[in-house]
Amino acid sequence: MSNKDTRMKWWREARYGMFIHWGLYAIPAGKWNSKDIPFGGEWIMKNAKIPVAEYEKLAGQFNPVKFDSEEWVKMAKDAGMKYMVVTAKHHDGFAMYDSKCSDYNIKDATPFKRDPMKELAETCRKEGITFCFYYSQLQDWHHPDAAGNDWDFTDASKKDFGRYIEEKVKPQLHELLTGYGPIGIIWFDTPYEMPKKYCSELVDFIRGIQPKCIISGRVGYGLGDYRQMGDNSIPIAVYNNDWETPMTLNDTWGYIKDDNNWKNPETAIRMLVDINGKGGNFLLNVGPDAEGMIPQGSADILKTIGDWLKLNGDSIYETIPTPNYLYELNWGGFTAKPGKLYMHVFNWPRFPYEIVVYGFKTKIKKAYFLADKEMKPVQVIQSYETARDEYRLRVRLPEEPIDTLDTVVVLELDGEPEVYNA
Repeated sequence: MSNKDTRMKWWREARYGMFIHWGLYAIPAGKWNSKDIPFGGEWIMKNAKIPVAEYEKLAGQFNPVKFDSEEWVKMAKDAGMKYMVVTAKHHDGFAMYDSKCSDYNIKDATPFKRDPMKELAETCRKEGITFCFYYSQLQDWHHPDAAGNDWDFTDASKKDFGRYIEEKVKPQLHELLTGYGPIGIIWFDTPYEMPKKYCSELVDFIRGIQPKCIISGRVGYGLGDYRQMGDNSIPIAVYNNDWETPMTLNDTWGYIKDDNNWKNPETAIRMLVDINGKGGNFLLNVGPDAEGMIPQGSADILKTIGDWLKLNGDSIYETIPTPNYLYELNWGGFTAKPGKLYMHVFNWPRFPYEIVVYGFKTKIKKAYFLADKEMKPVQVIQSYETARDEYRLRVRLPEEPIDTLDTVVVLELDGEPEVYNA
């Protein structure tokens, strides 16, 4: 097994994780001077052109006394999530941990006087959740040499980006990689036009401290361990490389008080199945408020997904990409493991309660509902290539679904799945 395969093993098995965007931006919660700011979550400082001196005042108000690492990690674990990625420093430049190289951090600059990242790292380790850090490497609107702030630091010719990398980025990454135990992922973001030299340096820097730490694709130039798709974006077909889709549960990443446009649990499960079947990981975001509470809307959705996974998790964890079909499966979709396909039936068929899959060539040895502990057989009828039929699989179902969210039928195969797409 290669070094990369060793690093990626846990991630390839996990398939589902929690993203957390949390910072000073949770205080304005989408508004500045009583005005709604477009995309005013974690981007409010830039989108409202808030001067550094004004934005810094938020730190004196930030006191998330309701933060409880055990509640957050329990929520992730009960939701069936296997890893957690938390914003250690977002584009606003504020460190959500006890940083020794910058006093612009939650321990020194706020009334809270605690290191929530330390508490989360310890709780995740105790509960078997892989702990990971998000870190904004290019943008830092608080630092005069970094990218992004063109309203305070107006003279681009005075910027020394290399100085920012050496004075802040590398020292803070060193803190994160040496003070919080094994880190699963350093999740970089918005590399934009960052020179490749610095991207390569950051990869080497991380490898030199924690060789087993995965580096996300947004380090830039294909230097990461896996590809990150666009935010809230799912490929249209199977992608046979390591990849991940980061997605919000509502319309925003950081907390916005008025954003209650929640995805319903069925939609979220459909996305989990779609991403998983195409070979990817699903990183689903929550945005805690300024008191440290994850919104109830998020919590309710995650609990429903977790309850479904308690019965159907075998169809998600440790799976592999499915065969690539040339047409949409209007009843649902597939996920796969060696020797098995899992049919996820979201749209229950009408009479005669039958799903027809065209072009499936591999013989089915056995079929049953995943949630049925007795594994009572589900009837399948296969026809093979003739002048009239080019491989047709019929799956006969009862009148009502086993699970109204997603009923999973296990198809045990005689060989690897083969699809006729001619």
